[in-house]
Amino acid sequence: MMDTYFTRSDGGYVFARWGRPIVPVVFGVQDETLSVFKGAIEAVVALAGHKMAETDPELGANLMVFFCRDWAELTEVPHLDSLVPDLGPLVAKLDQAEANQYRIFRFDEAGAIRAAFVFLRMDAHLEAVSADTLALSQAVQTILLWSDLAFTDQSPLAAIDGKTVLRPEVADVIRAAYDPVMPSFANDPSHALRLAARIQVPQ
Repeated sequence: MMDTYFTRSDGGYVFARWGRPIVPVVFGVQDETLSVFKGAIEAVVALAGHKMAETDPELGANLMVFFCRDWAELTEVPHLDSLVPDLGPLVAKLDQAEANQYRIFRFDEAGAIRAAFVFLRMDAHLEAVSADTLALSQAVQTILLWSDLAFTDQSPLAAIDGKTVLRPEVADVIRAAYDPVMPSFANDPSHALRLAARIQVPQ
């Protein structure tokens, strides 16, 4: 069901897409990993029919990806606490939960995504994931505000002939979500019906 992609664990339906060009920046990785991440983001943005830019007039960069070995490292990043309120308590919460990834979204007045912050702690699990897979996974999960339950049972990615690709049904949702006639924000489940109507079902 289309609505499961955007129905949250509290039962509310919330959808949002980017309302401005995406300007990514990645911290804490080598140049080769940086290029992999930017390539994955470019590919997903192109799939959506959205745009990227060299700079965001408000933030400079509006999609920030931070790699760390320990969550405490985030408290040492200059000015991050001004971008992420309550950074200290968040770090403590992530550390206690032994989490290895976390995403925060910021929204404009219309409800569209204006910024996203992705935090990745490279534990044994993420170390075992290839850079290509990790990059594509994060690009997909930041192109829309998905439900917190959207990919708990099944990854948005699949392996075909040894290569990691985006599952076709997820790609269809992304394309439909960025249809120009669709809203940038919705909190009514009827939005899911409009999305479904824009996805061509194979005969």
